[in-house]
Amino acid sequence: MEIVLLGTGDATGTPKIGCNCKTCRDARIEGWCRTRFSILVKNNGRNILIDTSPDMRLQLLRADVHKVDAVIWTHGHYDHFAGFGDFYRVQNGVRVYSAREVLKYIGGFLHFMRYRPIEREAYSPFELFGLKITLFDVNHPPMERSLGLAIENSSKKVVITGDTNTNIPEESLEIMRDADLMIADAIAPEGFNLKKHMNAGEAYRLAKSLNARKVIFTHISHFYPPHEEASANYPLGRDMQRFVL
Repeated sequence: MEIVLLGTGDATGTPKIGCNCKTCRDARIEGWCRTRFSILVKNNGRNILIDTSPDMRLQLLRADVHKVDAVIWTHGHYDHFAGFGDFYRVQNGVRVYSAREVLKYIGGFLHFMRYRPIEREAYSPFELFGLKITLFDVNHPPMERSLGLAIENSSKKVVITGDTNTNIPEESLEIMRDADLMIADAIAPEGFNLKKHMNAGEAYRLAKSLNARKVIFTHISHFYPPHEEASANYPLGRDMQRFVL
């Protein structure tokens, strides 16, 4: 199983349009960026996308992905589904998995596209290309439904928190325990009091309490210092970073 962080940015990405903060200036000068959130899972020659970023076309070209075999949507925010059409136009019958509420909400925006929505409920594992997938509920107000997921092969476990604050149901926390890799929403450094997301301190504490062997932060905003500086203190992911488990 290979995990590729296609995009590690928040809804605006870094650099943010019109922003002249230290981090956005550094990104422009040094030529780095964070595109919007999406993750590629590769297994048995198949490609699974976790969310479909508005920057999807660029991300798939960078990762040399020629075909998407399945999509899992975590929730209905624009920065997590809006790029679906970037590969929809070049292949047919894409299978898309999520909870009923998520599929219905996003389907209202993508009603003109023909794809195969497949309902999968939280806490009911299913198999996909040799991987065990378990969706679980998280808390990302004001969304009616927002999901994280655990991905397991025969020996390793990856947990993706999805967009969430710390108010995660106990049943979900049990599924999240003992991950070999936890990819955690940590939109801002410690000191930011957030309602919809975790900050870095909260994400650290969550990973430690759940005995994650390795944690990497994603959905990262420009409120962090520039990447090289911030990486000295935080396990920040970067676009196109790869993990093999």
